[in-house]
Amino acid sequence: MDAKSAVRGVNSVVLKLTRAPVVGPLMRKGFVEISYTGRRSGKTFSTPVNYRRSGDSILIGVALPDRKKWWRNFTGEGGPITLHLPGGDRTGHAVAERSGSTVTVRVRLDGGR
Repeated sequence: MDAKSAVRGVNSVVLKLTRAPVVGPLMRKGFVEISYTGRRSGKTFSTPVNYRRSGDSILIGVALPDRKKWWRNFTGEGGPITLHLPGGDRTGHAVAERSGSTVTVRVRLDGGR
């Protein structure tokens, strides 16, 4: 099994767990599915990420950023993102920041709820 297949498998399991009736609420406290449009392809992608929320601010830490590409869609001025949060989908603007080997994606959610 190559690395891409392994990542797809893990992501699939995480998404299923976040939707499960018993463990889902616990999983959703730390994981959220994001959706975004690729800058080059124009295709819509979705992936689960670990996050922390404070009001309308979301912080996503990117583990092993050199092995992942999704966060690169948010470099520079950043771009639009949708987070499938408990209580409903929220849109926002995401900006990726790299500091050495660490990458974080900061999201400012649109509107207040």
